[in-house]
This record gives sequence, structure tokens and C-alpha cells, in this order.
Amino acid sequence: MTFQRPINIRGGRTKRALGVQAALEWAFRIEKAHLELPPRMDVPEEGFGFGLEYVLLQRAALGCKIDGGQHKLGSYTHADAEVIAATVAGIPDSLGGFRMAISVAELARAGLTPDWMPGVVPRCVPVETKRNQHGERATTVVVGTERVLTRGKWRTVEVLACPVTWRPHPEQIASARRGYEDWWQALDWLRDGLVAGEMLREVEVTTAMPKVRPWEVK
Repeated sequence: MTFQRPINIRGGRTKRALGVQAALEWAFRIEKAHLELPPRMDVPEEGFGFGLEYVLLQRAALGCKIDGGQHKLGSYTHADAEVIAATVAGIPDSLGGFRMAISVAELARAGLTPDWMPGVVPRCVPVETKRNQHGERATTVVVGTERVLTRGKWRTVEVLACPVTWRPHPEQIASARRGYEDWWQALDWLRDGLVAGEMLREVEVTTAMPKVRPWEVK
């Protein structure tokens, strides 16, 4: 993760300019922010709690970091990292909801980008192979019989074929790339939300984004 040039803000302080992916990695990987998902509306709540919007609004009003408590006893998580984590927890259902929030957080924590299977090309290969003293050979199956004339006699012979498949299957590649695009859409939503919310005190989220479709060579 690389930091962009600092941006001057009032009081002589500076903000660290980060693209949204770098900001996520800073929050989850460096600051060890904890992802707290709001309770599902269709699941009975256990105990009492506050909604995500309440927590964010109260933090903005108080102008201070709210203690995270049990998750990081004896350590400090930057207030901006907690805001970023809370924003991730609010990813709407239309963009994947809780499942996408967990995926975004885990990828950021590992410093990874979704695997869109770069450079992978489907190959036509045998469905099954066998290995013997002569090496590896494709397995064949009987698909029918034919009558053939050999040495003046009619004989029935088996017609053999080698079942083949595509590996990886084109649908696997397409699925991986749809997953990348869904992740990108979630990051786009997070970037807009963090910029519009104006709640980050020391981090400036820039317009920088990962490539929309890195598999498209222009």
C-alpha cells in the first residue's frame, strides 16, 4: 500500500491522500479495524444496541473517538479507520450487503484484490486420464459399434471416443470476473460515501480506483 502526497488542512495539519482501496487496507490491515455488521431486520435482536447511523451521527456530533471496547483491549484503533469500517458495514443489499461487506474487509485485511483469473485461457482437455508404464493417456469410452470388412471377413468393432471438457470452464472465468466487478461497484459506493460523509479527520479519500475491467486490454 502506498500513500499519496499529503493534503493541507486547517491548523497546519495534513491529511493523507488515499484511494479507496488503499484506505480500506490501511483501516483493516494496519489499524486492525473491526467490522461490526448492523443487526438484520428479519432476525430478532439479542440485548440492546444502536444502529449504524446513530453511531456515526453521535461520533460526528461529539467530535471524538468512541471506545471500541472488547475487540481491541489495550490498543488503539484510529477513529478514521473505525469510520471506514462502519461505512463498509453499511454496504446496501443491492451491492451485496453483509456478504460483500465481509468480503471487502477480508480482502483489505489481506491486502488482496479479487482473483479475476488473469491470463487464464480455457483449454480443451480429456475428462479423465490413466497412467501406465507407457505414460499418461486419455480415457476412452465406447460410443457405438460398426461392421467393417477385414481380410475378407465382416467384423464388429467398437467405436471409441475421448470425452473432453474445458478447463477452466469459461463460466468459471466469467463468474470470477463478475465477482471482481461486484467488488469494484462496492468500492465505488464506499468512495462516494466516505467523500460525501466528510467524517474522516486525517485521511482524504481520493478519486483513485482500481481498474474497472483489468482483463480488457486497450
